This record gives sequence, C-alpha cells and structure tokens, in this order.
Amino acid sequence: MEYLPGMEQIESQVCGHVMDQMKSYDYSAYTASDVRAALNHETCSVEDFKALLSPAAEPFLEEMAQRARMETGRHFGNTVYLFTPLYIANYCENYCVYCGFNCYNHISRMKLSMEQIEKEMKIIADSGMEEILILTGESRSQSDVTYIGEACKLARKYFRMVGLEIYPVNTDEYAYLHQCGADYVTVFQETYDTDKYEQLHLMGHKRYAYRFDAQERALRGGMRGVAFSALLGLSDFRKDALATGLHVYYLQRNILMQRCLCPVRDFVLLLTMIRSILWMFMKKQLCQIICAYRIFLPFAGITVSSRESAEFRNGIVKIAATKISAGVSTGIGDHESNTRAGNQRKKKAMNSLKLMTAEVWM
Repeated sequence: MEYLPGMEQIESQVCGHVMDQMKSYDYSAYTASDVRAALNHETCSVEDFKALLSPAAEPFLEEMAQRARMETGRHFGNTVYLFTPLYIANYCENYCVYCGFNCYNHISRMKLSMEQIEKEMKIIADSGMEEILILTGESRSQSDVTYIGEACKLARKYFRMVGLEIYPVNTDEYAYLHQCGADYVTVFQETYDTDKYEQLHLMGHKRYAYRFDAQERALRGGMRGVAFSALLGLSDFRKDALATGLHVYYLQRNILMQRCLCPVRDFVLLLTMIRSILWMFMKKQLCQIICAYRIFLPFAGITVSSRESAEFRNGIVKIAATKISAGVSTGIGDHESNTRAGNQRKKKAMNSLKLMTAEVWM
C-alpha cells in the first residue's frame, strides 16, 4: 500500500525494528522458566516482554498483577484520570470491513458547526470533566485540518487537556493543531500484520507506513503526548500486543536520540479488543497484556474504556490503568441533544467513576 500524494515520508527506523521483532516472535517457544526470569529482573527487557505475553505466562497472572500494581504505584501514585470523547463528525472515506463507520455503511452522517461544538463542550465541562478527546471520521473533505483546529481552539476555553483522534496528518499539520490547543494525538494502527492490514482496508486513504509513523510526526510537530493501540482480534492478538508495546519502546528511544525534540513526552497505550463471541473468553489474556505493558513500560499511561464491564474496569484500575473514559457517546451532537435530566444522570455517572477510582486505592 504505497503512499498517496501529499503524504509526508519521514526517515525513521522504528517501523523496521518493530516489524523484525514481531515477525520473529514465536510465543510458543517460551517456558515457565522464561516467565519466572522475566518477573525476577528489575528491568524488563524486550525478551522478558515477549515471555510475559506468551501462553506460558498465563499461570503467573497473579504475580504479574502484583508486579504491575507496584510499578503503577511507583510511577503514577494513586491517580486515575477521566476524559470524555466528543465526536464532531462521522464522515468517512475508508472501507474498513470491520468498522461500523465505513463509507459503505448506511448510517446517519453529520458534522457539527462551531456553535454546536461549543454547546457540546459547555455541557461536558459543566459535568466537571477537565479533559476532552475530539474525534472525527477519516474524511479530509468533510473534516479538514482547519475545521479540527477551530474545534481545538474552542476546547481550550473549557478544558485543561485536549486530545485528538483523527486521520493521520503531516508534521506541519500536527504543529498547527498543537498551536490551536491540542495536547496529544491518538492513532490506532488497527493491526501491525501488514498482510491482514491490506485485506481489511479495501478502499480509502489508510496506508500502513504512513499511519505507523503518525505518532512520530505528531511529536515532531510539538504534541505533548501520543497514544497507541491495535484492535486486538483483527489478527494474532499476541503479536499485535507485542508490536504495540515495541512501537512505544522504540519510538521513545528514537525520540531521546533526537536532540531537536524534548525528551519529556507522554506515551499512552490503549486497550481495545474487537467485539465478538470470543471476547468474553479472552478477558484473562487481556489482563495479561495489560500487566505485561505496565511491567515493560512502567512510565507509559494505560487507558481503558468505560465500555468494559464495571468488574473488569475496577480490577484494572487497581492494577495498571491510569485513565478511563466516561460519559461515552459515539453519536454526533448527543451531549447537546440530551435533556437536563439526562445530563444530570451523566454527571452522576461521572461522579460515580471518580469515587470508584478513589476507592480502589484505599
């Protein structure tokens, strides 16, 4: 999948390092001895990380959770942050076979005006939220960079932290969005399996290498932080989990070697699985992945969606999560269209989440 005209190409070795490690990863080769050695090491190496993601580590989940909780407390204390996503447009020009927003799905499409966006933001801010994540569909023609930038300027009036989850853009465009008020960028690679990536993305602007380098371009453009994720379940979930962690690891090392970039940057991992019948049987493996991430990348934030069950969410907050989404709606304009009673229910739900995040550390 070659670059399209206008897509910036940067010189970076990160993708090559990640792909080499992922392709050579044979998780069936790791043993209980490898897992025990990984847990005994003070610093988790790449080989240790591979062992912790392997099936051999499943019987060690309790020990992994204890180590992960210790690392979380050491680096983040008893703090868990809340944020709310705001979809300002849902037009999309891609045909991703697994996505409900793809261009061939007959859903109601719309894009908020600046006045509507501000109304939404006021309602969210009135609920007590201090961080917002602005999302659009992947359509430059309907949601261009200027439109997104104006939304960031509005968000800056109401929120202390502003995130973006949009289509990947070039370095100068990330710089513009940062100047407009954006603090961090989230990009889902979907899957790091290049063959599967091409099979699943049949039309549109998604290009594997361009998407892979999005976080590095965002950092070069001045963004304070970047977030990474794969949709676990599109391909081999263990290899995708490995590649996601290594993407963070190698990019951190690459950034530190570039004197032109400030080394103090926020790196966040998001945990998302494709919804399927199999998902309910894989929560143990998801916990394993989260613990492995925390042990391997103790300084990285870990975000868990509030769409997960309360039991699962409460458990992960005790162990490794540092941020949770609240008041989630994938509809366009839903916050503004809710009644006052609905807003009170949403505020009550957010307050409950705040209490929950405080109680689990007591």
